[in-house]
Amino acid sequence: MDLAGKNVVYLGGFGGIGQKCVQELLQRQLKALAIFDLDANEKLLAEWKSQHPDTDIFYQKLDITQKSDIDAAYKATAERFGHFDVVVNGSGLMNDRLVELTIQVNLLGVVNSTLTALEHMDKAKGGKGGLIVNISSVAGLQPTAIMAIYSAAKTGVTTFTRAMANPFFYAHSGVGFITICPGFTNTGLLEDIANKTTFTYDNPMLAMFNRVKRQTAEDCARNLVSAIETSKNGAVLMLELGETTEVNMPDIWKPQLDN
Repeated sequence: MDLAGKNVVYLGGFGGIGQKCVQELLQRQLKALAIFDLDANEKLLAEWKSQHPDTDIFYQKLDITQKSDIDAAYKATAERFGHFDVVVNGSGLMNDRLVELTIQVNLLGVVNSTLTALEHMDKAKGGKGGLIVNISSVAGLQPTAIMAIYSAAKTGVTTFTRAMANPFFYAHSGVGFITICPGFTNTGLLEDIANKTTFTYDNPMLAMFNRVKRQTAEDCARNLVSAIETSKNGAVLMLELGETTEVNMPDIWKPQLDN
């Protein structure tokens, strides 16, 4: 997808990876960009508006755990932009001590945002189609035992997004889906891990966790935006140490049908 002249919605645009993604997206001469986040970074917002005067940049306060906030944010954005071409669900939380909130932010919020965005984008409902990008994690590809709750939520995101990319849905709505699975990335999400693990007792996984190589948020953002521009519907992409790898998800089970 050529992003020039497109309308984009980014959830979590002031966060670690999100902030770098927004900066990367703004290099593509977007027509408009809506940033949904819990709190505004007014200084950064002003800088972006000053540096990109030809792009309509819009902030909408959003608590991703509240369905009413999600509905209101998309409604306000649709009224301002007319339509949106790309939605990136990038809000995230890594803290297994906060079980319900981890599920609400990382999984339920993505589901609710996706379904709400579809109401506006679905060609069968008068929309123009487009692309929805859901940010999962390598923990959504392979269980990370030290973060069992986070892994469960991100695995849910991966599976949900793959299901939404079903060709029958795509033919109906004109909305494609890709799943982005970043590896360890230098952001605040990885800070103070010892106080965010599933269990409080010490274990060797924590020492290993702290030794895992990390990519920069800039590298992750560059590859994420490139994926938006080039990837096909249904792609599951691992963004690891500055490289992008398409993951071949195997068919573990197929239903047996009566004749």
